[in-house]
Amino acid sequence: MPRTPPPSRFDYQRFAEIGTRWDDNDIYGHLNNTVHYRIFDTVINSFLLEQGILDFRDGEQVFLIIETGCQYFAELAYPDKIDAGYRVAHLGTSSVRYEIGLFRQGEDSAAAAGHFIHVNVDKKSRAPQPINAQARACLTALMPG
Repeated sequence: MPRTPPPSRFDYQRFAEIGTRWDDNDIYGHLNNTVHYRIFDTVINSFLLEQGILDFRDGEQVFLIIETGCQYFAELAYPDKIDAGYRVAHLGTSSVRYEIGLFRQGEDSAAAAGHFIHVNVDKKSRAPQPINAQARACLTALMPG
């Protein structure tokens, strides 16, 4: 089966710059696979906080990850600076699928591409809740086209 080619910068709606840290490298000399997932989570939650969509301290609702995945195309390592491109691929009633591409600064092909699905839930009961109009508008703006 042929391998999916890496996404390009043009495939993403927004970008966030992330610096790597000394301890992000593993014994093989590249970013450990868990670091990619931490970057995904940080980029999306930073966006949600900046937009006023997420208030994990005092809000009544939060987003929980129910699915995640990543494909690796090239190694990243400290001291690389990374441009994390992100977009919304699907927006449901209570869920949203994000797709994130990690690009070494100056490169047009992603070194890694991942996704995760958030479900908006009541903070106490964990029951799914509809995504409100303000959040929906912000998330829709991240959809291609």
